[in-house]
Amino acid sequence: MLRSRLLWKLYLGYFVLIVLTASILGALVFRRIREDSLEEIQTSLRSHALFFREFAGRRPADESASELQDRLRLLGREMGARLTVIATDGRVLADSDRDPAEMDNQLNRPEILRARSHGLDTRPRLSEIRGVPGISLALPVRDNLGNLGYIRVSMPLSAIDERLGRSGKAVFAGTVSVAVVALILGLLVARRLLRPLVSMTRIAESMAGGDYGQRLSIARSDEIGELGDALNRMARSSQRRMETFQSDHRQLLAILGGMAEGVVAVDENERVLHMNEAAGRILGADASTSLGKPVWETTRIPQISETISSTLRKGTGVNTSLEIRSSPRDRSIELKATPLRNGEQAPVGAVVVMHDVSERLRVETMRQDFVANVSHELKTPVAAIQALVETILDDPEMTGQTRERFLRKTRNQSLRLSSIVSDLLTLSRMESEEGVTRETVDLRDTVAVPAEEAIPTAEVKRIRLRIRVPDRPLWTTGDMEGLCLVTSNLVGNALKYTPREGEVTVSLSQEGDQALLEVQDSGIGIEARHLDRIFERFYRVDTARSRELGGTGLGLSIVKRVVLAHNGSVSVESIPGRGSTFRVLLPVPGNSWTPSRSSAA
Repeated sequence: MLRSRLLWKLYLGYFVLIVLTASILGALVFRRIREDSLEEIQTSLRSHALFFREFAGRRPADESASELQDRLRLLGREMGARLTVIATDGRVLADSDRDPAEMDNQLNRPEILRARSHGLDTRPRLSEIRGVPGISLALPVRDNLGNLGYIRVSMPLSAIDERLGRSGKAVFAGTVSVAVVALILGLLVARRLLRPLVSMTRIAESMAGGDYGQRLSIARSDEIGELGDALNRMARSSQRRMETFQSDHRQLLAILGGMAEGVVAVDENERVLHMNEAAGRILGADASTSLGKPVWETTRIPQISETISSTLRKGTGVNTSLEIRSSPRDRSIELKATPLRNGEQAPVGAVVVMHDVSERLRVETMRQDFVANVSHELKTPVAAIQALVETILDDPEMTGQTRERFLRKTRNQSLRLSSIVSDLLTLSRMESEEGVTRETVDLRDTVAVPAEEAIPTAEVKRIRLRIRVPDRPLWTTGDMEGLCLVTSNLVGNALKYTPREGEVTVSLSQEGDQALLEVQDSGIGIEARHLDRIFERFYRVDTARSRELGGTGLGLSIVKRVVLAHNGSVSVESIPGRGSTFRVLLPVPGNSWTPSRSSAA
């Protein structure tokens, strides 16, 4: 039960709902407590300010500044607030916490400006008291001497912070307790709900394995109970159909024999007695609905009905072949028709065996093309090297500068020849299972290292190369060298076909249990008609341009073979004139998603 994916999906949604609800309620309660506490302090501050205003207004006429300072200190300690008396010009006359002589002019303080403009305004404002958050309130005042000035009362918010801390802990503890209880109850409810579904799944798996004798016993009157009854009825119906099918199957064994290809059996009236799925795919027909229909009605391929008619008419076997024009590619089919005879050797029908040889012919064509392409690709640099060397040998009076130029060209052609041979060996190794090593690999290394090696090339062309990889490892099992070649070839192609001042982005991320490598460029792009063939060996979109840039025509073929060898997939999207995006998906079981780190050149 605890391994049920549906259970944990339901429980995950319930978990998110409970946690989110508890968090919102806790936040609202905490916010209300904070607002009430702040309002309480503001009310206290207003009371202190009005009292202090009366106190300052009744100041004795003969009181000195030092006496006023002493009185403010005593009063400030009793009130638990900071008290300040300010003259109309902004000078501090007395302060309960500091020496007035050390204090700046207060005339431009926001609370003083507010007192000047609003008069008796008892709305406190947030401020800082010696760098500590607090609230202040300033009021205008006239003392017994007739002097105008201002009084200010300030209180720190440390008290509310302490209260909020205690309240926050209580709210958090209550929220967590409620959430834990709700989650436990939710798990119990989910298990009770899913228990009959698990039983239904077990019964359905037994039916899929051919056992139709098991039944469900669910004493419920809700939808789950109705589903259980429906499953029982389906099991009984399937059991009856299976018995009928097995009877028909025994009748067809004599016809099918050991045939493993597409098979169509017809009677003497050319009506279909049997058509297997392979034949249905070849003929573009539905094998389950073709029984009893004339063969010419089930397929649009006239050669099939013609071959059957010829076999029935002549009473002899017919071997032939045909080409089927269809999407996405044409198919080549070999046909072998044999008459069926009864005990008196009279023809009672025919059997047609169809063998799709398209793949075999395609592989043979690819082999021939590959040999031709390899011969051509190798012949070009070999011929160039031969011509250059012969020119050097036939001209003993050649200047040193010319000889050096010819030798440099010879070296370039030999490097090209070496690159072709190296790519062919790599391709051959990747096509052989024995040639692919298996080790634990961090995909970040297979992306970041080859991409960073291309930074000098990008700098020469003034191309902005962005590299983004996760901060934590993405482990997989594979061939380190081959995976590095994937990144190296894709980045190399992107830089090769991106003009100066362009941009290439290499990113590695995780999507579920797969790693996604994306190489995006702002280059010349690829036309749609080439996208299905760019991963073929030696296929070039623009032959002249590719050879001019030094391409061998094998890079993308190597990419595809490496990816397939790692049970992955590769795709491309491109818009001519706007760039291309190559995407590689590789399995990374057991990894967790991590945020990415990025770099740019």
